[in-house]
Amino acid sequence: MTNQGKHFEDQLGHTFQNPELLRRALTHSSALPELRAADEKSGENAEDNEQLEFLGDAVLDLLASEYLLEKFPQWSEGQLSKSRARLVNAQALDLAARRLHLGEHLRLGRGEEKTGGREKPALLADAFEAIVAAIYLDAGLAAAREMLRTTLFESALEEGGDNLFETDRKSALQEFLQGRGKPPAEYKLAAESGPDHQKTFEVEVWVNGSCMAAGQGSTKKEAEQHAAGIALERLEHIEVRS
Repeated sequence: MTNQGKHFEDQLGHTFQNPELLRRALTHSSALPELRAADEKSGENAEDNEQLEFLGDAVLDLLASEYLLEKFPQWSEGQLSKSRARLVNAQALDLAARRLHLGEHLRLGRGEEKTGGREKPALLADAFEAIVAAIYLDAGLAAAREMLRTTLFESALEEGGDNLFETDRKSALQEFLQGRGKPPAEYKLAAESGPDHQKTFEVEVWVNGSCMAAGQGSTKKEAEQHAAGIALERLEHIEVRS
């Protein structure tokens, strides 16, 4: 294992018993032609990380579900499902990969390298999933669980657990409106009060030209989410009654 590889293992919090699993997780399909040409001399057989990515996706879903159940036993199935989707979506995985500087360790083909493959969000998210699978295959669920706790899950909860679910309210409202052929909601700042270090914001959410709800929060974003949640509940109630 090179010094660079050892440093990456330190970042992951896992030392591989089978280093080949880590090499495979870091190997993009674009690198295979060049690697296999070199392997003809050494007798090795390089493989890309696509199958590991597939397995990693399943391991992520399982351990994210377990983590949320443990942290928020009072949440409903709907809250848990929405929060899991946000916890393991491509954007979250891309951010986790960047915190690990994962792009620096990827094995890419020349073409992918030239087009900025080390910075592509989808490629980084896929590689992160492959790393999760590699750790699972190397040392089991406990090792994968610990790696995800430190590199992904805890970061998502830094601003508080409820925020993980609340941040989905605006998108949930958007999906509701879009599914019924209505234009997207508009958010308008109605008022703000308090000193600079402790402000309270009130935001209105407008649907089809009508103010559907207002919400408060310590930030505009929080107030928007609160308003979106109230509006969604009211719209769902109206739809049920009609």
